[in-house]
Amino acid sequence: MSQANDREPAAELGLLDATMIGMGAMIGAGIFVLTGLAAEIAGPAAILVFVLNGIVTAFTGLSYAELASAIPKSGGGYAFVREIFDDLSSFVMGWMLWFAYMIAGALYALGFAPNFLELLHVYGYVPPPGEVGAVALPLLPFAIPANFGLAFGAVLLLVALNAFSTAASGSVETIFTATKVTILVVFVAFGFATFGAPGDTSFTFQQFDPLFTGDGGALAILPAMGLTFIAFEGYDLITTVTEEVENPRENIPKAIFVSLAATVVVYMLVVTVAIGTLGAGGLAEAGEAGIATAATSFMPTGLPVIQNGGAVIVFGAVFSTITALNAVVIASSRVAFSMGREGQLLPSIGNLHHRFGTPFVAILFSAVVMLASVALPTQSAGNMSSLFFLLSFVIVNGAVIRLRRERPDMNRPYEMPYYPIPPILGIALNLLLTGVLIEYLWRTDQLALILSAAWIVLGVVAYYALNWFRARGVEAEESEPSPAAAVEEGGD
Repeated sequence: MSQANDREPAAELGLLDATMIGMGAMIGAGIFVLTGLAAEIAGPAAILVFVLNGIVTAFTGLSYAELASAIPKSGGGYAFVREIFDDLSSFVMGWMLWFAYMIAGALYALGFAPNFLELLHVYGYVPPPGEVGAVALPLLPFAIPANFGLAFGAVLLLVALNAFSTAASGSVETIFTATKVTILVVFVAFGFATFGAPGDTSFTFQQFDPLFTGDGGALAILPAMGLTFIAFEGYDLITTVTEEVENPRENIPKAIFVSLAATVVVYMLVVTVAIGTLGAGGLAEAGEAGIATAATSFMPTGLPVIQNGGAVIVFGAVFSTITALNAVVIASSRVAFSMGREGQLLPSIGNLHHRFGTPFVAILFSAVVMLASVALPTQSAGNMSSLFFLLSFVIVNGAVIRLRRERPDMNRPYEMPYYPIPPILGIALNLLLTGVLIEYLWRTDQLALILSAAWIVLGVVAYYALNWFRARGVEAEESEPSPAAAVEEGGD
């Protein structure tokens, strides 16, 4: 397999495709999995959890938009930090982002499996997901759990799609994201249609306590925000494919703002209907099935093909997890590709395939780590992703401040308003959530903290090891005599 070093990625994605990459990741498994978690920690204030997270991340969104317009390179936050900071800082940034996207991919793959089994169960093809055991495959001498098999299969399918065609993966993302947003809009519409109706399953806020209810009292909303922050990891994915978007200096900022605004609205409406229907306790108790449980309570039954409201939401969950997985396969491979192109990973990772024009090797490397990460506990995977994204957002906000100071005359088609207030607020709020999340994980999920620290240490070791091998290679080349010198010395 040969590759070309002198080629650039083809700009095959439009504004809609870029926007859907962001929304595909943000309106993913989180809207089904994280809503119950937020309700369990913060009670009915879960509505505010997602609204406030949207506000917090909007400050960083402004920084991403300005940096993307000034530095139209693929790689997202890594590309920006690489342009501004030293080698080690940029390497650690890229190393964290690469891992965060791959871990998020494992999380979405594990979320896809039970939802797909539940969809098959709704139509009577398989037992309930909890009763589906191991499956024997023809080429394997042993049986594997159905959830792991489906998760592996989903990753492999989307890896193949991305490896062979950027345009195809972008088109799939657009179609699937539009489908799941339509399903959620239908859910919200039916929910509001039952507002004030008599009965236990109507949309009502008779027992709604709007602020800070939860086991942690007034501070319960903070750990809930930290644990669910991954829900708004998505608009940054748009900047990882900057060079593959038409007119990126204008379209990337537009895609960031549209995807973020639409996601906040969708989350707010969906959580409002779910809590208004089930109550915070009912939503927390239902867990991952909370949105489906709410839909079953008020959406019509006996529908042709779809059968009932719960089936509609399970169908939407399948689309949500698969689009989120596709988005992070795209993003993780582009971060690795950018690092390889900059000489901070193996050179082959930074090459494009000679035939497909895709970062083929980068996609394969990302897929290997993603598949291995499927073995992690689901909760730990989500916690690690949230932690790394919070840290990376702090660095990106610092990057926009430093770039303004060092290159004030740089071409910036988009400049954020009220500078430097947004990046300063972004740094402060992201650091606050990082501290709260670390303290919470220290009490509840030390595995996530240990693995996070281990990944960073491994990255630093890899950085110095690559530099050492590179220096040895340069020394070896310099010590070899040139052909002319060899001829002169040999007298031939």
